[in-house]
This record gives sequence, structure tokens and C-alpha cells, in this order.
Amino acid sequence: MTEASRRKPGTPCWVSLMVRRLDVTQEFYGALFGWRFEPGPQQLGPYVRGLLGGEEVAGIGQLPADRDLSPAWTTYLASDDADETAESIRCSGGTVAVGPLDAADAGRLAICSDPTGAVFGVWQAAAHLGTAVVGTPGAPVWNELLTQETESVSKFYKTVFGYELDPAVSADWDLVTLKVDDRPVAALHGVGNRLPRDRGAHWMTWFEVEDTDAAAERVTELGGQVVQAPRDDPAGRLATVADPEGAVFTIVRSAGR
Repeated sequence: MTEASRRKPGTPCWVSLMVRRLDVTQEFYGALFGWRFEPGPQQLGPYVRGLLGGEEVAGIGQLPADRDLSPAWTTYLASDDADETAESIRCSGGTVAVGPLDAADAGRLAICSDPTGAVFGVWQAAAHLGTAVVGTPGAPVWNELLTQETESVSKFYKTVFGYELDPAVSADWDLVTLKVDDRPVAALHGVGNRLPRDRGAHWMTWFEVEDTDAAAERVTELGGQVVQAPRDDPAGRLATVADPEGAVFTIVRSAGR
């Protein structure tokens, strides 16, 4: 599926990874997903965009040497006005850590966190509309916030981005689907005490693969690790994995593919 058009506010539109060793990371994702790379805006330091079939799917940047930050994937949510969205985030109990600032002629961005500390990006598109291909092997297919419980944080995201909230009705399943124009675009997943203590609440990027089990093996071969072994889920067959620097992501062969 190709999505070259401008996204509605609140729709995940880009994913980006900050790492210490850009060359090693490019080799890993190039071998795992078949990405090729080209330079992107350099405002925040060395940065490349991953291409799948010539189309942009994700960004990878290099962490400043003096910053003690853990490598992690960041989900960017679309905005028509990054400055206005940043102000709404501040007023709703979130934090704006970087920006808003211009990324050359590509667009305007901010790096923020919600009241639980989960980091996400805000992207106001200009020349760069975001991920051009979604849902095909090697491309992002879903974004989900893993948090302790969804009730309080769902109010934050609805206030800032105007989502329609569609909670799952179950005594042991805390899941809220976020919808834009009645279309599911992301989810909030309350996992209680299963939330990793060393990470806290965080957004998780899912990438589509042809074969989850084979892809999990390939992750290990390339120097990464399997955090949660392949398992069946209503969404498909998925596994949680980490790249060589420890950035965690999900691989999935979606149900119905």
C-alpha cells in the first residue's frame, strides 16, 4: 500500500531511530528489510532515510556523542501546525523536549513525551510527507503505545490530536484503538506490571515481514536479539526483537496477508 498523500492530524506518518553507530545500524536494517539509504536533513546530526523499492519508509540518525540516551524507535504523529500541537501537549500535561524546529524544506518537527513519559514525534509535513509505503514487507504497518493503563493517557491523546477512542470491552484486555475519520490508525495498550521497568511507557513500531519466524532468526544472525519469541495474536504472527544497539521493535506477518 502506498500512502504518498498528506496525513490527517494524529495519524502516524513517520518512524525514526536514533543510534550510536549509524554504519552498523544501516547494515542491520539493510540486511533485514532490504532497505537502501540516502542522506536526509542534518539539523540534528548525521541522518539517513531508509528506502524500500525507492520509496522512503523510515529515518535513522546518529545520537550526539555527549548524550547518554538509549537507542529507540520514535513514532511521529501528523500535525497541520506543529507549534499549535506542541502548545496543546504542554497544556495537557506532556513535555516538549525538542523544537518545534524546521527540518530544511522537509517539514517542521517536535520531539515530545506524554504524561507517562512515552516519547513521540510531531511532524508538520512540507516537502516530506512521511512514510511512502506501509504494510508491505520491510515497511511499517502499525504503531502502538505500551503503557501501564490506558484510561488516563487516552484523554491526553484525544485532547491533543482529536482521536475517536474505541476501547476493547474486556475484563483482562486493556486496549484502546485510536481512530481518525473512523479509521484505526494506532492503539494504546495497557499491559500493567508487564511494562518493562527499564523502559517505562513507550511507543512500539511494527514492521511487516513475509515470515515472522524466519525474520526473528535473521535478527539474531545479524547481531540483534529476540525479546519475545514468535507467537500468534489476533493481529497476526508477531515477535518482539531488538537491533544490535538494543532498539526494540515488533515484526509481524499480519492476519489476512
